[in-house]
This record gives sequence, C-alpha cells and structure tokens, in this order.
Amino acid sequence: MSTPTTTDLRSRMPNPLSFLPEMAEVGEGLHKALRNGAISPTTISLLQLRAGQILGSTYFTIRETSNLRRIGESEERITAVATWHDATYFTDAERVALELVEAVLTPNPAGERVPDELYAKASAHYDDKAMWALIMAIAHIGFFTPAALIAKPIPGMPPGQNYSE
Repeated sequence: MSTPTTTDLRSRMPNPLSFLPEMAEVGEGLHKALRNGAISPTTISLLQLRAGQILGSTYFTIRETSNLRRIGESEERITAVATWHDATYFTDAERVALELVEAVLTPNPAGERVPDELYAKASAHYDDKAMWALIMAIAHIGFFTPAALIAKPIPGMPPGQNYSE
C-alpha cells in the first residue's frame, strides 16, 4: 500500500476567502503582529507546533515543522517539542512559551489556566511587548483552529492552495 501524498488529499471545504474575503485582512493583521520582532520566529513556531500537537491538528503540526526546518532548527529540537518538559534542547524563555501555550490550551479543572506564578515566570523572560506577541501567537492558532479542525486544509500545501477548490 502506498502512502498518500498532499496531492492525494482533499480538504473538506473550499477556500474560505471566496465566501469571507474579509478573513484575509484579519489573518494578515495577525501575521503582521507576529513579525514585529518582539519574539523570535523560532519561539513562535515552537509554541505553534506545540499548539498543533495539543489540538491534534496535522495541518498546524506539519506547517510549523516545515517552518522550523526552513529557519534551520535541528530535527532534535523539532522532535523534542512533544516532550519539552524533560528535553534539554530549549532555553528557559522557550520553555516558558511552551508552558504558556499548554496552559492556555489545556483545561485545568483545579483552577485558572494561567496562574499568577506562570505569568510571573513568563514576564521574567519577556517584556510587555514580547508578552503581547506571545499572546498573539497563541491567538493566531486559536483564530485558525476551527478552520484547521473542521475544514481540514491540506497539510503541507501553501496558503491559498491548501483547500480543494
């Protein structure tokens, strides 16, 4: 049996921009906010890869793995994102970004998701501008999560080409 390729895959829905062209402006605004230089593209991709893993999104996981490879990250660091808690490949600032995305995306039946202690740990590594950039990196994933999980864009295909029609 052969392995399906991205050319064999089909999304569940057509490109949303033909129905809601305003989404392009919102998406571009989020992308622009992430490129403001407050945090590194590596940190953004690491936390978005972890978000994709938590959400069970093949689309996000493949996208961020590709982004990390493109910017020169090692296979060890990329692979270790799933087990970052005990992996030695990450800086303290990257670790707190990964912890923050997990806290936001994982229900906590025992209390608030982002307790004061976690916020204090994050703000020790990131100033206010960088904290807002981290928040927007997580918001970016949150904004596109329904599309990734419901419409199922084609993993590995560039934006605009990742829907069936």
